[in-house]
Amino acid sequence: MRARSEALALLAGGGAADLALRFTQVALPLVVLHETGSVAATGLVGGASGVPVLLSPWWARKARQWVDSGPRLAVVAAIQAVALASVPTAAMLGLLTPGLLVVSGLLLGCGEALSNPGRSALLADTGDRWGEGKAVVLLTWQDGLRRIGMMVGPVIGAFAVSTGLTNGLLWVEAVGVLAAGLLACTVKAERAPEGIEAPSIRASLKTRPDVLYGWIVRGTGCVTWFAFTLGLSVIGAQRGEPGVYLAAGMTGYGVGSVIGTTISLAVVRRVPPVPLATGAWAFMGLCWAGMGLWTHPPVIAVTGALAGISVVLGIAAISVLITRTSVGAERRALLSGQSVVVNAGSSAGLLAGGPIIAAAGAEHTLIGAGLLTTLVALIILVKARRSRCDTAEHVRDRHHHSGRAA
Repeated sequence: MRARSEALALLAGGGAADLALRFTQVALPLVVLHETGSVAATGLVGGASGVPVLLSPWWARKARQWVDSGPRLAVVAAIQAVALASVPTAAMLGLLTPGLLVVSGLLLGCGEALSNPGRSALLADTGDRWGEGKAVVLLTWQDGLRRIGMMVGPVIGAFAVSTGLTNGLLWVEAVGVLAAGLLACTVKAERAPEGIEAPSIRASLKTRPDVLYGWIVRGTGCVTWFAFTLGLSVIGAQRGEPGVYLAAGMTGYGVGSVIGTTISLAVVRRVPPVPLATGAWAFMGLCWAGMGLWTHPPVIAVTGALAGISVVLGIAAISVLITRTSVGAERRALLSGQSVVVNAGSSAGLLAGGPIIAAAGAEHTLIGAGLLTTLVALIILVKARRSRCDTAEHVRDRHHHSGRAA
């Protein structure tokens, strides 16, 4: 079946590229520090790459609709590969500068703003052609492969760096991204009818309040994510065990994410999406709070695993909301909006995270961030239920008046 082979090609390419990204996250700061001698420059590529993604609702409205086939996704991948390859090339020639890092990051960010939602939309479209319900299955497994990469990639990257392959890892990501684009070349286009204007993210949300509810709780979780990563790093350093607490949390979270991926499809078939999404992030918040109250590596590993399971279930619920209610251009717009929510939330949290932890302490920050996430999720759940009840009452009243008029 062609749809199945296309889906496997998209999953394999995306998984390989994401795994290579984890290698680069270990190697890139070391290469930049070695070549420039500047600690501040180590985050230039990552920081610059976030700017086009955050601004994509304004500049990428039409561009994201252009990425509607495998060959066009390959073109974007080629641009990303050039941006990635420019860093090790410049380092090899002794020409690496902060300006080049910024340009590389901006190009990479433009590619990410188009390729990530484009690949997800193509995957969902392919799932629709494969069979009913396959779109959410494929998006769930795409997220699962990403989380497996998060778990094993840094370990492999650290081992490679220890053997002296630091620059080589940057080439690996460039090749991985290019290979992912080439694998996608077999995927056929899902062209929108001529003359239809590309929908904005806001317009696509107007008739889908449940998607907005899901984004609010997921965005809140992204904002408070810093409490988990930065907080555990600080706790380990303060207790004379650098890396131990974060390793326990991330390992548990990775294992939980894989478990969540295997059970999520069965769960989303039985639980309504909005209660599942809000419940998932409410529970994740309680896990953060638990880490702050009982800060010991075994407890952190267990609560990290439970958080990983719940977050995957929440993401699957939002995928259901998007894939069941949209197709084509609107689906692309919604997936782009979701990418912006995740990136903007994570960036905002990381920017504010350091000062908050410095002022309140890592343990208190974990507790506060967790309770805030849980509170927002519960408020959204109540609002969603009230909105649904109001809609149902309005429909009943309309039918009642129609009956009287008749």
